[in-house]
Amino acid sequence: MTTPSDSTPATGLERKRRWALAGISLLVLLGAAAYAAYATLVLSQREDTDNAYVGGNQVMLTAQAAGNVAEIRADETQRVQAGAELVLLDPADAQVALEQAAARLGQQVRELRERYSALAQYDATIALRRTELQRAQQDLARRRPLAADQTLPAEEIAHAQDAVQTAQAALAVAERQAEAARAGLAGVSLAEHPAVQAARADYVQAWLAQHRNAVLAPVSGYVGKRSVQLGAHVTPGTALMSIVPLEQLWVDANFKESELAHLRVGQPVQLQADVYGGDVSFHGRVLGLSPGTGSAFSLLPAQNATGNWIKVVQRVPVRIALDPAELREHPLRIGLSMQVRVDTHDRSGPVLGQAAPQSQPVYRTQALQQPLLQAESAADAIIARQAHG
Repeated sequence: MTTPSDSTPATGLERKRRWALAGISLLVLLGAAAYAAYATLVLSQREDTDNAYVGGNQVMLTAQAAGNVAEIRADETQRVQAGAELVLLDPADAQVALEQAAARLGQQVRELRERYSALAQYDATIALRRTELQRAQQDLARRRPLAADQTLPAEEIAHAQDAVQTAQAALAVAERQAEAARAGLAGVSLAEHPAVQAARADYVQAWLAQHRNAVLAPVSGYVGKRSVQLGAHVTPGTALMSIVPLEQLWVDANFKESELAHLRVGQPVQLQADVYGGDVSFHGRVLGLSPGTGSAFSLLPAQNATGNWIKVVQRVPVRIALDPAELREHPLRIGLSMQVRVDTHDRSGPVLGQAAPQSQPVYRTQALQQPLLQAESAADAIIARQAHG
């Protein structure tokens, strides 16, 4: 038999065990409730991904004229300013082409100047032929009364009539020649003549090509990759080097298609870069969602219309704008990995991006503006000198 003194400790131990189990169960329930509340109030209001990378513009510097590379004034990792001369070409060929264009322009002006002067000669010839016709007609008129009374032989009258007809034919020829000469010159001045304008355009093009021997940086940034070498012969369009403006960076976050339901344009984003760790946080906003998945824009898109098909969750790039002030304080580089967290509390924004304003360019450079007015002034000076010289 069990005595009361033996059952008392067992009963107390059992009671403590029940209380411990009840406490643990309560803690589990509280933890589950807390996690459910956290998932409902926090986790469901954000989307996270570490499949995100820094993107940016890689501005390719290309040659605008043909020539041999004489100087390279910037190398990889160096910063350049917009408008700086980065590559210089040998100017000899361009200078010769410019002189040839100037000679052709001057020759064309002189030839047309001679043709314009010839118009006065044609007018003088017409006046002379009219005078000769008038004299022949007067001679014929004086001889006709004498031929009536047979004072003059009929042969002289015939010669006089032939002279009139010859003068008329000569006048007609002179008038046709004058018309043919005026056909290419009438109604237009020497400087505005199409032949002069064509030669002028060739000179302007040669002038610009001569000044394009210095290849300018279109934007400010860092030289990312230089492919040009000294002495290399380049042609218009040859890639010389790339420039990366690090103040114009963004992040492309690749979210799964199942994570896109609550993403909207304009939602705030918190980002962390692996290069800085958790000590530095970047802030931005969703700019827009790509119109297709990453695989749709790949070089070889997936072909799923086959017998062996396995569903793969697709990802859609989401572009995120970064704070310029934070970029200046903590510079990033293209291709760096990022951790992205989008706050999806506000879901009132559009799903797709809005139409871009037609009057405002997304990017613009002033460094490539050509001195066209100077080229045209130089061409006009040649025309004026040859026309009046």
